[in-house]
Amino acid sequence: MIAFWRVALLCVFCLGTLPAAAADYPNRPVRWLIGFAAGGPVDIVARIMSQWLSEHFGQQFVVENRAGSGGNLAAAAAVTSAPDGYTLLFVAPNNAISASLYKKLPYDFIRDTVPVASIMQLANMLVVANAVPAKTMQEFIDYCRANPGKISYASSGNGTSVHMSAELFKALTKCDMIHVPYRGSAIAYPDIISNKVQLIFDNLPTALEQARGGTVRALGVTSPKRWPPLPDIPAIAETVPGFESVGFYGISAPKGTPPEIVEILNKAIDLALKDPKLVARLSEVGGLPRPMTPEAFGKLIAEETEKWRKVVELAGVSVD
Repeated sequence: MIAFWRVALLCVFCLGTLPAAAADYPNRPVRWLIGFAAGGPVDIVARIMSQWLSEHFGQQFVVENRAGSGGNLAAAAAVTSAPDGYTLLFVAPNNAISASLYKKLPYDFIRDTVPVASIMQLANMLVVANAVPAKTMQEFIDYCRANPGKISYASSGNGTSVHMSAELFKALTKCDMIHVPYRGSAIAYPDIISNKVQLIFDNLPTALEQARGGTVRALGVTSPKRWPPLPDIPAIAETVPGFESVGFYGISAPKGTPPEIVEILNKAIDLALKDPKLVARLSEVGGLPRPMTPEAFGKLIAEETEKWRKVVELAGVSVD
């Protein structure tokens, strides 16, 4: 009988202490580092999610923009932050691409972070300045080939999916275009609208907003088939076989973040992606909700890192 009570007391003690780090999480504001400028696609989705998380937890999830170096400034700041659940990183394809594109990163993303949750999947969209005469993908390819070295494309920075989508397109179509990187796609649009830069393969949230507003012209999406929320817009692969660039958004945290906190956040994101109102808002910007366990999200990041390594090699690009 005494042994039974000892075991019972031990169980109570363990239940009370194991999740102690997460028992009242979060009890203060949480920083969510975003690697791009405000107003861009990553920022838009992050603010949609942060509002939901703030309301759900009763604590502010504060979006902090750390633009620069294709999102690497934010990632570097995240991996050196305290692993206590109060600093998170918005994860996107740039984190998978940078592993092979940048030769001297001060961190190893897979080694130095822990996957928390997947948020959604999305394609990019090729939009061109209204001054560009091409109205179809084939017309655009013909226009590029007729003007080698005279057409420039914007990106949200070296190593982003916006950048590498264009490089893959160049490699497959033999179009000679000049890269003009910005610190975020949103700040590139004034130059695209004025035709100083002719195009961008932007993430759907911003590209779709601009195309719907008539400031630019949409020519195609980067998914292998037409993107479900946008069935009227052709897939670039319909004209360029083998072209595909589908991205992912999610959350990671510094290595060493308590698994209890990772689980709390993962369950919250899973719950958010079942909220019809939030799903509708993601759909408005072209996103497809894609909840995953932390383990599955980690596997996805590893697979994406390998996929983009092959694209970097095919395109023959690198950043020192």
